[in-house]
Amino acid sequence: MPSTTLATIHRRRAPRPAGALSAALSAARSAALSAAVLAALLAGCATVGQPPAFTSFVVLSEGGAAVARVLIDAPTCPDIVVDGQPRPMTLRAPAATLPLRPTASAPADSKPAAFPLLTCEAALPAGGHPRASVLGRALPQPVAAPRRIVVIGDTGCRLQKSSNSYQACNRAADYPFAAIAAAAAAWGPELVVHVGDYHYRENACPDGDAGCAGSPWGYGWDAWNADFFAPGAALLRAAPWIMARGNHENCQRGGQGYWRLLDPRPLAAGRDCNNAADDALGNYSAPYAVPIGQDTQLLVLDTANTTWKGFKPGEPGYDAYRTLYRRLDALARQAPRNIGIAHHPLLGMGADRRADGSVRLLPGDAGLQQAFGSLNPGLLPDSVQAMLSGHVHLWEQVSFAGGHPSQFISGFSGTAEDTVPLPEHLPDGVTPAPGARVEQFSSWVDGFGFMTMERQDADRWLVQVHDLQGRVRNSCQLDGKRSRCAVAQVR
Repeated sequence: MPSTTLATIHRRRAPRPAGALSAALSAARSAALSAAVLAALLAGCATVGQPPAFTSFVVLSEGGAAVARVLIDAPTCPDIVVDGQPRPMTLRAPAATLPLRPTASAPADSKPAAFPLLTCEAALPAGGHPRASVLGRALPQPVAAPRRIVVIGDTGCRLQKSSNSYQACNRAADYPFAAIAAAAAAWGPELVVHVGDYHYRENACPDGDAGCAGSPWGYGWDAWNADFFAPGAALLRAAPWIMARGNHENCQRGGQGYWRLLDPRPLAAGRDCNNAADDALGNYSAPYAVPIGQDTQLLVLDTANTTWKGFKPGEPGYDAYRTLYRRLDALARQAPRNIGIAHHPLLGMGADRRADGSVRLLPGDAGLQQAFGSLNPGLLPDSVQAMLSGHVHLWEQVSFAGGHPSQFISGFSGTAEDTVPLPEHLPDGVTPAPGARVEQFSSWVDGFGFMTMERQDADRWLVQVHDLQGRVRNSCQLDGKRSRCAVAQVR
């Protein structure tokens, strides 16, 4: 049954539907069938075995406010039913085909972004455990103090002409995000944290490449759905999410989709990435805090437009991220302990290979280090216990001897992996940031999976690394700011 029909029948003042459903409803009324049968018809055409065609999830916003989000091809937004009471959802963004704007791709390799569906939303009541559903589908319930958290990142399938990189999106072994999402959902999370980079299908698959043949591409809904919503469906239904923003969601890339589909805050005029003249607004946003109990907050940072090479004099990002740091510092003072979420790792290591074949170790994001370091030589507020990041396509843990927080990188959940090896132990003097003395280092290169965090008490977390079947490959203890893992290198 088309989702348009479902949305239409769900609205009390909408025109009466035609066809088989209308006849079934009339028969139900005339025969005085039970309310349960009628509800089944309304909830998704149970009699014909076709679930409603829409996407639903819950995303957490400032202060932990929960926002129900529904993406649906329909004339109007459906109602949401909260604790048995229906109420209308608000239209966040209408269906539209957005004019082509300058992107990271050449004009010949880009196209207008089409979003032929509504983005609808509704705030869920604070406190308690509200039960909410849309068109018969239950929404995940927010938990005030989640103790079981899944952390994933860099989940899209890379189709990128500029790097001549075309991942085999059609082969589950080469693009396993759907399997990872299912395994992570089976683990039973109370919260999911995505550290950014959802969208990677920027350019068309080359002719003759069976690995990605037929894949949607560009920055519209079809690519977003193939890259994130369809493969991530099981995990979207398992728990509420925190949606951090990565560089693949800046305005020159998937920013239009990020703002209309994922960001939890109200969609502000000019902050939709539709007009390149507004990019100074659309490429940056303020951090926000999500309390998770026991005097702890998650601090969510938008680092979509930083540069790992560092800012040149006069570049706007330097002042923008200095402003972000000041706001971050104010938020961090609200709680005695904080865990930061930023797509780009300030305190992690990467690697690439030089032309002669030798390996070069790469420190943390230089742009953020410049901006934050100009205000705090320690880079982060003292109450930050750990940082969760992605961007580097691997899993990594770094702990420090001084006052720096532990760094975890969970960028290994679908996108083509980094394969340049990292050393088991960092050489003397090698550090991700000036003044940061590495005490313990662990990594997994060239392996897909997800990370979990289980709270043990106020300051301690059990952090585990799972492969795409859900098997535990490494276990770490985070105690205060320091962390230690059982295995230095997962193989």
